[in-house]
Amino acid sequence: MSLEKYLDLSTKVIADCASLEAETEESITLIADALHKNLPLLICGNGGSAADAEHISGELVGRFLKERRGYPVICLTSNSAFMTAWSNDYDYLSVFERQVEAYGQNGGILLGISTSGNSGNVVKAFEKARTMGLKTIAMTGQTGGKLAELSDVLLNVPSTSTPLIQQGHICLYHYICEQIEARLVG
Repeated sequence: MSLEKYLDLSTKVIADCASLEAETEESITLIADALHKNLPLLICGNGGSAADAEHISGELVGRFLKERRGYPVICLTSNSAFMTAWSNDYDYLSVFERQVEAYGQNGGILLGISTSGNSGNVVKAFEKARTMGLKTIAMTGQTGGKLAELSDVLLNVPSTSTPLIQQGHICLYHYICEQIEARLVG
C-alpha cells in the first residue's frame, strides 16, 4: 500500500468519526461535570491504548491549551510498582479492577480504551465501576466488543483496523480535552 492510500484510509476513518458527535458531546458533559465536582476520571487500556490513557491523563492533569488548575485524573497504567506486584501476586486480569476499587468514587468516570472492546482487564474494570456508581465511557473499534454492553457512552471508531482505530481515538480525545477545558475554564 502506498503512503497516499494509507493517508486516504486514515482521513476517511477520522472523517467518519463525525458520526460520533452525540456520543462525544455526552462524554464531554459527563467528564466535565465530574471534574467540576472534583470527582476522579480514571483511565485504562493496554499497549498503545495504555499510552493513550497516559496521554489523556497528562493533558488533563497538566494542561492542554489553557492555563488552569490540575484535574483529578488517574491513569491506571502508570503505577508500575502496583501493576507488577498485583500481576505477580494475583493476576493481570484484575489489575484495573483493583484500582477502580481503590480510587473510584460514586459519580466519577471510568474511561476505558480497547480497540477490540474485549480486553479482559478493561472489561473487569467496567464491571467494578458499575457496581460503585461510576459512569463508564469506552473508546473502541467498530463493534464495541464486550464494552458496548458495559458502557454508558460508547465511542466506537468505525473501523476494524487497530492503527486506524487508534488514530480516530487520538482525534476524539484531543477534541474532548479541548472541550473540557473550554467548559471548565471558559
